[in-house]
Amino acid sequence: MMLPVGLLSLPLRAAADIRARGFRLRDPLTAQRELLPLLVKRAAETRFGHDHGFDSLARLPFERMYRAFQRQVPLRTYRQFWDDYFGPQLVDNGAVKRLELRDQTWPGLIPFFCETSGTTAPTKYIPFTHEMFAANRRAALDMLACYLAAEPGSRLIGSSALYMAGSTRLTSLGNGVLSGDMSGITLRDRPDWLRPFIEPREPLSAAPWEERLQGMAHLLLQNRNIRVISGVPPWILLLLQRVRQLADAPLSQALPQLELIIHGGASLTPYAGEFERLFPAGGPRFLELLPSSEAFMGFQLQGERTMRLTPYYGAFFEFVPISQLDETGAPRPDAQAIPLSEVMVGERYAVILSTCAGLWRYHIGDTLRFLDTEQYRIVFTGRDKFLDRFEEKITQAEVEDAVAALNATDAADGVREFMVGPDIPKRRHQWVLACRDTQVSAQQAAAFLDQHLMASNADYAAFRRQGRINRPEVLLAPEALIYDWSSAARGKLGGQSKIPHIDPTLTGELVADLLLHHAAAAGETLPTLCRSVTQLSH
Repeated sequence: MMLPVGLLSLPLRAAADIRARGFRLRDPLTAQRELLPLLVKRAAETRFGHDHGFDSLARLPFERMYRAFQRQVPLRTYRQFWDDYFGPQLVDNGAVKRLELRDQTWPGLIPFFCETSGTTAPTKYIPFTHEMFAANRRAALDMLACYLAAEPGSRLIGSSALYMAGSTRLTSLGNGVLSGDMSGITLRDRPDWLRPFIEPREPLSAAPWEERLQGMAHLLLQNRNIRVISGVPPWILLLLQRVRQLADAPLSQALPQLELIIHGGASLTPYAGEFERLFPAGGPRFLELLPSSEAFMGFQLQGERTMRLTPYYGAFFEFVPISQLDETGAPRPDAQAIPLSEVMVGERYAVILSTCAGLWRYHIGDTLRFLDTEQYRIVFTGRDKFLDRFEEKITQAEVEDAVAALNATDAADGVREFMVGPDIPKRRHQWVLACRDTQVSAQQAAAFLDQHLMASNADYAAFRRQGRINRPEVLLAPEALIYDWSSAARGKLGGQSKIPHIDPTLTGELVADLLLHHAAAAGETLPTLCRSVTQLSH
């Protein structure tokens, strides 16, 4: 997330207070009722609008319009959307790739595409319009205003922010259309008035990841006006560790000016212990936000424990209970999406979006749980993939909680990244834990994770007792293994890209590839590696 500074002119405090009060007075349900008709009317003359009768929908009262909208517009995954509307516009001759969407699902030409960090499929291209750009800026302004209003002693006014974005070196798709990491797009095309306050600048912002990481660490040490870091938790950790190494001093001494860390894109839970060790005597405040390439979805207000859904920024929300998802994590053909007004506290939902970038009833792949229906406070519960190849239905949140609990033990506080997937032939889970300075053995880690999942997931516990799932296997690998693998095998590192904590493939291909990568790095064959791990785990 980019730190906006549009409020940074006199009288700044009063402006922040006014904007924050306005945010708190908004009604989420009213905002959604007003937004959907605007989106439908705007897209009525597009190909998608003609295909789905948007012209007639736009003239109906909201309740009738929404019921008709549900009937006339099916839920779609990325693949279905691509096959029907985006893919036919792609020209790819191997050397040059061109993608021009004009009046297809949104009026005019789509100027940007966000390349998502796909795991099992080719890179996804998510449309990103000027309207969505503006909506994201409004969200950022609101988040900052709420923070400043809650913190009268804040020193953010007039300061700079370090935005850990993807590379600003974008790819041309022809006719002025560009693609890249969503964070790289927003950093490269930020307004002129914002440029003096955001780091890094070019050429560093367009440099390869390792060079960019080293450069950002030097920036933090040299520019004491940088008081905010924004990014994905594992990349923020890497940056802070690099700063500590360069400074050869505790972070409280190396970065005394650091006031706020804005994090999103991945759960903080598995990394919380490491942040506490980096700042043992307290340190910067933390605020979570829920961004995505498809739309901005929520943020945490200073002083509150969890995020709120923020349905004000160009996206109409619907929700599908995860019980109505199929084995691939997609909505079943009979799935029934519900609007925000019908969600239930405690239920875990897959998110469906219709947006000002031309996505309609689009299943984005993220899930969340509502804590209340007054302020619509939420907990991000990960992707809609399960660890369930043996029908155990273990969620990403349960996996991340297990690793966080392992890291909280005295012996094992060094797990920095991880992935777990199925070992189908041996009917067990295969874990890869990338560690630093851990004292736990693979056998101890396997036993701990096994017990924790049995305590948190009744299905897993029953299947283990019945022998339907065998004891898990754990590989303890060097800290950098998963990052090296992600860069080499997936071409994904830094920015908004994330390591999939649950292997989303049907038969554990990603974990198997990660094991091969480790074996190659260690100079072993895979059978030798597996034997050595088996000896440790049994």
